[in-house]
Amino acid sequence: MRLKRIFLRYYPPGICLEYIQQGITKIKLLDLLDLSENTDITKLAEELIKDEPLFRSTVKTQLINSLSTLKDVNCKNKQHVFHKVASLKTHFLPVTNVALNQQGNKFISGSYDRTCKVWSLENEKEILSLSDHKNVVSSLAFNNPYGDKILTGSFDKTARLWSTESGECYHTLWGHTAEVITVQFNHQSSMMGTTSMDGTARLYELLTGQQVAVLPSDGSQFIALSFDQYGKNLITASFDGEITIWDANNYRKTGTLIGHDIEITNSVYNHDSSLIASSSADGTAKIWDVRSTNCLGTTSKIPYEILDLQFDSQGKNLATASSDGQARIWDIKTFKMVSEMEGHKDPILKVSFSPSGNRLLTASMDCTGRLWNVETGSCLQVLDGHSDSVFFSQFSANGDFILTASKDGACHMWR
Repeated sequence: MRLKRIFLRYYPPGICLEYIQQGITKIKLLDLLDLSENTDITKLAEELIKDEPLFRSTVKTQLINSLSTLKDVNCKNKQHVFHKVASLKTHFLPVTNVALNQQGNKFISGSYDRTCKVWSLENEKEILSLSDHKNVVSSLAFNNPYGDKILTGSFDKTARLWSTESGECYHTLWGHTAEVITVQFNHQSSMMGTTSMDGTARLYELLTGQQVAVLPSDGSQFIALSFDQYGKNLITASFDGEITIWDANNYRKTGTLIGHDIEITNSVYNHDSSLIASSSADGTAKIWDVRSTNCLGTTSKIPYEILDLQFDSQGKNLATASSDGQARIWDIKTFKMVSEMEGHKDPILKVSFSPSGNRLLTASMDCTGRLWNVETGSCLQVLDGHSDSVFFSQFSANGDFILTASKDGACHMWR
């Protein structure tokens, strides 16, 4: 085995090792969830070199520098005010989706104008326009942590794999008979997943673009697909209120999570893929144990739809967004509400934690994003300036900047 590259994973803290074994490139994840301001970085590096066969003593300096960066990002408590430094008119028709690469120097945007565009966050300019789709670009993703490939899904019933650097289309992924609505890479960047309004999810090999599996939904449309951290399982969620766990190697169904009354709105893994959280239009969020498929708890029911949710990187809290314009933080062990964020005038479409987990970012149909204190629920800042619904707001992987995107066709960058 030969170590090729080391990547930092800011959220949650860890390092990703890319190595070559018998001519095949593989990925190994090392969680560093106990990283704190008191961590002795030199000692940690020495322990990792001792315990991990891929490390040699020659990488000690590089490892110390990498761990120091990781510690700095995860432990410093940034409370500064973000200022808008750029407003990019990304498309002449409404933007449908946005994604950031892990390096924090590029983002991609998809639109009703049938294009996906690649943008530089360093010089705030368009790098590429990917324009082979024949209909709305509905979904997109980077193959993080690499960030050298882009996957797009379209209402033209196809998905496409592109080069981030050249814009070359490597593969067109065929098979769906209706609009593609979500696309995802697995964390090892070896497989791609898509869901469609045709009621199926499909899996494709990254290198060849060949379809390897069709996952049926038993008659209901899938609205979410997510791979676990280790390439073992994936989950799909559907409008009939069910979440299905699939074996990522033989593509067989290994479990079904049943408990929501009506359609699921989102479903995600936690940091170590031991838990699954689901949100529903029934006004609840649930947390499930992956191994037993048991529901561990349910948040207090509210008379509004839960539209989005996310785990924090510390494995302590779950954030939910709802159609009443409020975000809520829940303790994932007690299922009690930690704090409630009131201030948006319209439904919240997306929630995301800062890398350190002490702040929450929300995007709302009231044309604003907002930054909140997780513990107190107080609003720290209003990110305004958009003229239509803000459907995306996210921190960069190291927390240095925020990107917001709106149906007005613009993306704003805040530092």
